[in-house]
Amino acid sequence: MVSSSDHLLTAEQVNANLSYLRMKRSIDIIGSLIGLMILSPIILLIAILIKIEDPKGPIFFKQVRVGKDETEFQMYKFRSMVSDAEERLKDLLALNEVSGAMFKMKEDPRITKIGKFIRKTSIDELPQLWNVLKGDMSLVGPRPPLPREVVEYSSYDRQRLLVIPGCTGLWQVSGRSNLNFDQMVMLDLKYIEDRTFWFDFKIIIKTVIMIIGSKDAY
Repeated sequence: MVSSSDHLLTAEQVNANLSYLRMKRSIDIIGSLIGLMILSPIILLIAILIKIEDPKGPIFFKQVRVGKDETEFQMYKFRSMVSDAEERLKDLLALNEVSGAMFKMKEDPRITKIGKFIRKTSIDELPQLWNVLKGDMSLVGPRPPLPREVVEYSSYDRQRLLVIPGCTGLWQVSGRSNLNFDQMVMLDLKYIEDRTFWFDFKIIIKTVIMIIGSKDAY
């Protein structure tokens, strides 16, 4: 596992296992297609509920994120906040509950009623299956950061951008919002160095278990 800034991964190292990468992409395509088909009734229901609560706001929330090799892309989620959430963020930055280059606030006043439910159950993440199908994201990998977060990254932190980001990852199944930024980076780099088909499978299973029984999703 990477333990210091003196040991930095390279693109050649993380892309060396071509058979794994091809299998991972195949699983992403099949998994996202099956997921979108099976979950389509839930996706439709949530879309209706979002519109009922806030008819003027959009159903989906699009946000620029940073992916593999620092390439920016539009990430999709169900909108779980008020329409002007991004504008209100600057007034809440001082209340950030995690250290490092990311923002988390458990009682975020921008979250809507339906938003609280879909965040708690991680249903708000379902539209990211479209990002997986497109190739912007993978089912498993480091979470894609915001551009403003990447600006604060050290060379050590930027190693997590050497791979395709994921809908879930080792960080999410290891404590998530109870972990700080440095711990998140450490877990992401451990995943990048140790990733295999079975490691990905275990993370997906743990994610499903957490979604069913965890209250840690915010």
